[in-house]
Amino acid sequence: MMEYRTLGNTGMEVSLISMGAASFASDPSESGAEECVRAVHAAIDDGINFFDVSPFYGDTVCEERLGKALRGKRDGVFLATKCGRYGGTEFDFSAKRVARSVDESLARLNTDYLDLLQAHDIEFGDLDQIVEETLPAMRELQDAGKCRFIGITGYPLHVLRQAAERHEVDTILTYCRYNLLITDMDDVLTPFCRERGIGLINASPLHMRLLTDTGAPDWHPAPDEVKEAAQRAAALCRSAGVSISDVAMRFCLDHPYVATVLVGMSKRRNVERNMASMQFRPEPDLMDRVREVLAPAQNVTWPYGWDEPGLLGE
Repeated sequence: MMEYRTLGNTGMEVSLISMGAASFASDPSESGAEECVRAVHAAIDDGINFFDVSPFYGDTVCEERLGKALRGKRDGVFLATKCGRYGGTEFDFSAKRVARSVDESLARLNTDYLDLLQAHDIEFGDLDQIVEETLPAMRELQDAGKCRFIGITGYPLHVLRQAAERHEVDTILTYCRYNLLITDMDDVLTPFCRERGIGLINASPLHMRLLTDTGAPDWHPAPDEVKEAAQRAAALCRSAGVSISDVAMRFCLDHPYVATVLVGMSKRRNVERNMASMQFRPEPDLMDRVREVLAPAQNVTWPYGWDEPGLLGE
């Protein structure tokens, strides 16, 4: 059974597991599009009510597919998208582009409002512009009724915190900063968000597929020692008759403050697998043994953003 938590001070009661649509364009075929619809419907049937996407994902295809899947079901879910990032190196955090971006996203998503609008990967923007132009423009869109709340997303924790210290936001989404391999989110963001009532969204609980039985994809930016440690932990879990991904999900779901754990899902079997993690409970000592194996590779990060490492302070 799904668990629900309040997303900061927004009042939104969101599902503990939420659906990320970043992979909705991975199969460009018509059957791939139909499977995305089935996955969304299965997620809703299982109690998932928070859906996150971006115009960057699949070059707008993911927004289009999510919008199609939510036809007739929009009122029962919380819908989040982003602005500011539109390609691998295409970023525009100007007020004018933010306003146009939202209108474009609303059309693709077949809705007239967003529950959450987020500035996407703000570490690739100028921090002064983010706090003095981008976020105020997003608040204007909130006042206009195009979004209910605003937030920021990114990888470097100190960038996110600096932005939120300088301009009020309702939510912060970060990824690969709290899971079996890393917990520094709790050092930088969690106490800050709790103090200010900011909703905290934890994405990539499997460390961008590193904490799976198949292991890291070729493009994964983690250094080799992290990948090797993850493989050892996966082997330990297999010897205990369980999957490292189930253990990793359970670890993230047990966080006391995070409102929702954002997981990429584009197929019904992904939904089924992640829902099963809600019921999974490892043997009492397995989590400790896994963390012991991963200890030599704990809290290893990688550079990400235009201003690394100077702006980060980490």
